[in-house]
Amino acid sequence: MAAPDSWAQKVSAFLLSPSEFLSSASSDCFLPDLLRELRDDRASDSTKVLLLRPLLEQPGLLCGSSSAAEEAALELMSVLAQTPRRAISLRSHLMLAISTLLICSAAVEGQAKVAEDFLDQLFRDIQDRNDHGGSWSQHAVQATACECLREMELSHPGLLSQRLETLHQLKQQETTLLHQAYCVLYTLALKNAVFLLTQKEQAADGDLKVVLSGSEGFGWRPTSATSSLLTSGPMGPMPQLGSGVECKELRSTVSLLLEESYLLTPVSQASLLKELMEIICMAPALSPAILKSQLLRLFGTAEVQLLHATLLMKGAFTDSLFSGEDELFFLKRLVVMAQHPLLAASDKLFYVQCVRHFPENRPLSSQEEEGLPVLVMPRLVVSLLPSIFNDSGTMLGRLGLLCLVHLEADEGEESRGLAYLFQHVTALLRIISRHQRREMVVTAFRAVFIFLTYFHHVERFAEDLVQQLSELYSRHCYLAPHLMNLADQIQRCLEDSAWPVQLLRTLQRSIVEMPVSTLNLENLSWHLRVLGRVAKERQISQRSTLCFLLNVFIHSNLCEQGSWQVGSAVLVVCRNLLQHPCLNQVSIQLADLLQHLSSRYEDTDVQDHARLYYTLLTNLSEEKLSGVLEQAADSGQAKVRSLSSIMAENDGLSSCLVVHSPTHPVLQLTKVSTPSSEKTSVQFSSEVALRYQLTHAGPPDSAFDRLFSICISLELDDCNYEDVSDIHVPCLFRDRKPPEVTITLRPRRPYPTRLRVHALFTTEDGRSWRSRLPDVNVSFPELFLPVSPCSSDTTKEELFQHLWESVCSDPSGGSTTSLFCYRAGDGSTVQENFRRYLTSEEPSPVAYQVFFFLPPRFHVLLKVGVTEDAAHVQIATDNWELLPHVNSYLKSATQL
Repeated sequence: MAAPDSWAQKVSAFLLSPSEFLSSASSDCFLPDLLRELRDDRASDSTKVLLLRPLLEQPGLLCGSSSAAEEAALELMSVLAQTPRRAISLRSHLMLAISTLLICSAAVEGQAKVAEDFLDQLFRDIQDRNDHGGSWSQHAVQATACECLREMELSHPGLLSQRLETLHQLKQQETTLLHQAYCVLYTLALKNAVFLLTQKEQAADGDLKVVLSGSEGFGWRPTSATSSLLTSGPMGPMPQLGSGVECKELRSTVSLLLEESYLLTPVSQASLLKELMEIICMAPALSPAILKSQLLRLFGTAEVQLLHATLLMKGAFTDSLFSGEDELFFLKRLVVMAQHPLLAASDKLFYVQCVRHFPENRPLSSQEEEGLPVLVMPRLVVSLLPSIFNDSGTMLGRLGLLCLVHLEADEGEESRGLAYLFQHVTALLRIISRHQRREMVVTAFRAVFIFLTYFHHVERFAEDLVQQLSELYSRHCYLAPHLMNLADQIQRCLEDSAWPVQLLRTLQRSIVEMPVSTLNLENLSWHLRVLGRVAKERQISQRSTLCFLLNVFIHSNLCEQGSWQVGSAVLVVCRNLLQHPCLNQVSIQLADLLQHLSSRYEDTDVQDHARLYYTLLTNLSEEKLSGVLEQAADSGQAKVRSLSSIMAENDGLSSCLVVHSPTHPVLQLTKVSTPSSEKTSVQFSSEVALRYQLTHAGPPDSAFDRLFSICISLELDDCNYEDVSDIHVPCLFRDRKPPEVTITLRPRRPYPTRLRVHALFTTEDGRSWRSRLPDVNVSFPELFLPVSPCSSDTTKEELFQHLWESVCSDPSGGSTTSLFCYRAGDGSTVQENFRRYLTSEEPSPVAYQVFFFLPPRFHVLLKVGVTEDAAHVQIATDNWELLPHVNSYLKSATQL
């Protein structure tokens, strides 16, 4: 028997990269060894469960043929027969593994003996009503058996169509939690059995009765019709039973399932209702009114799954089930749910989309056309008007819905609605002009895009947006990529709209009118990118652009500085101008600019390209020039011989010239906890230092045991922090203590963040490697720093009281107060979480003062009062935007 640690390493390596693992010579006998270990009685149940993971996740790779899969399933059935009943987890995993192997192979289609034996075994398990099988410990095994049967029925529709009577009796007799598993399994088998009857020519009433009373055998031969059932979506076009089929027993069965549906969990209820809807669609003798009794309960539910099932009913049966009053009530219910304060943002966004695509009884537009339901009027959805306090997803979802509402409203309502929506969009632009957070910037530009998609034809709003965006760019030129992307997306969606050209023309005017003295390398690079995009527009004159460029490059020292980025950006403008249809009007100015760059610019690459463009401009006609440049753009990047390809005959040198990427994780950063006894006092600091250990990751690999010259690069996901410097580690040896590294963060705003980490290092053989490390998540509490007074004459208590009074007396400068409550019997929770930040403690009544400093200049002050059964926390801070993070931290710290 192999050691458990050895198998754990093998399974981990296999799951990390199955194909690479199986391609190695040492893994040819992986599956036989794995099955042999499963048969070994000395192996523990936990080890056997671990060994089943490869068969559950990659059965196709381990069993390359159907015969191999059947043999493996037969081996697992032998193990299952020898496994004692008390091994609940192992028996359940064995059932799942056998089901997976049989489903992924052709064993069921070929009516293999192992498939038949396993199905019989599953039925014996779910019918086991003796003392052992009926005990609570065996319910998990029986539930797993039901789930295995359901998966096989889903994969091979009609397989259980001859066992409906048996499943019905089990469902009726079961009074424990297993009733749900039996009910869901029976409903699926019933739907597939009815579907098979629809494929039978001239099905009679007796055929349905025979199906409902079946208790022996399996439906082994799936037809082409059942295979089409696998690919049909929910509530797609369904075949129907003939008019001569009496459905009295089927009606009573469906009614009974509906009466019992409230006993199931929401997910199972939704699944059952979908199956029953399809049965009703396939049986014309069953009226959709049979579902009427469920509507009142479904309208009042707060479960997303059940409301979605109700929407499917609405789309399938329309006015045959929903009256006009029901339709209006349901729509109002969705509007209420779309703004319910206790629901998650994703749920509320789902309800907004339900309102937008509500299935009407009598829709006016076709399914291909985008249009609102007739009942969705401005008055109905006025409560869904977007607000700047909504999260990004909710705000954009509501904005899209309200834009569509007011697009179809009458003139008076449209005027009022459009005014509010436009004010909302402009408010977002004003916010990002003051607070340049990436999320808010993206949200604002998406809101502009949504608004223009619907109302680009309203001139007063379109022109006002152009002016506001131009003014925003003049203050924050780094927004150039967002503005160009906005113009591109509007052109792609609205080909006839003149708004993108108007925006680009206005941006061009604002750039060329700027004084040369206000330009620097940073903002000039953005201006050149915008001018390069403007040069692609045929309707915009380029004379002012060239005059601006000549003025900048002739009357400044940019050519002497020789910045490659600036030179490359101006060459992009020149290249686009060479392809402009009005080139003949500006050819002289363009020639002057190219000649100046080719003779004065210090960078050789820029000089060469400028000389090439000048030669093309002065020697080719416009048609040939345009053809050459378009052909060069279509051909892509030219192939160049690198040094490694020139020296290809020397494999050692070639491999040393290339930076390799490992196939598995090599390094990781592990957080080093700060001792609670550490009493670091900080008067003021703009930095937060986080300590980590650099260790090996993944399975042991001798090639990476000794690493040298490690350079760790860290990239931020947001702009709330200054750029993080690279970290250099001389070496890392697997058999030595791992080195500690310090990540120094300089916050602009002390919010939680995430760092993407890469490492460049060298191995003993001289090869260079670049590897991705797991992301480093920086939580809000990790930014806390304790505070000590700047003067020895001032105590912490005095400093706390002074700041508390200052915050409470001047809330206008961003300061604010709040309150948080939680259940607590004593002060142990406070002492455990806030030990390093306590400034005072009063024993009776129990009260604490807690003082955090958050770089670069913010403070959070807490007054915690503890009574017998509750604690209240008074919060004061000089930055109101920290309150959501403080609230989340207090929830987790007090274990709410």
